[in-house]
Amino acid sequence: MATANLSVRVDAELKKDVENCLDEIGMSMSTAINIYLRQIAKRRAIPFAVTANPVPNDETSAAIEEGERIACDPHVRGYRDMNSLIRDLNS
Repeated sequence: MATANLSVRVDAELKKDVENCLDEIGMSMSTAINIYLRQIAKRRAIPFAVTANPVPNDETSAAIEEGERIACDPHVRGYRDMNSLIRDLNS
């Protein structure tokens, strides 16, 4: 089988992180990319779901806003651990 070179630009930190991960499993970057490309050829599709970030619905948006208000309210007590929260709930 003849081979061809493939040149791809990626974020330097991403490359380093992936190289470290692949080193842990004993795989080269070239092998990992070849596996990925073979899966695309075999499936005729990207081998995982590619989706946009979901837009929260009205209920979720309201919950996010409420959480942000609570987090910024100096009158709301915060807890650093579950035991403190449970102790206050039981008192």
